[in-house]
Amino acid sequence: MSVYKVVELIGTSPTSWEDAAKTAVEQASKTLRQLRVGEIKQLDIAIDDTGAMTYRAKVSLSLKYEGD
Repeated sequence: MSVYKVVELIGTSPTSWEDAAKTAVEQASKTLRQLRVGEIKQLDIAIDDTGAMTYRAKVSLSLKYEGD
């Protein structure tokens, strides 16, 4: 039997939603161990005053819970 914890992150990218999601997972993997599954929850674009767009991906990541 196993227990998993779920964390939600938002990755950003100036080029694509795929890169935004990849950024979230890569950053999470630097500090979280035993990542198991990622689920894209939401995609959106932030647009600044100049019209530049930032792609954003909200990602839920599950990791094996090791307890206290």
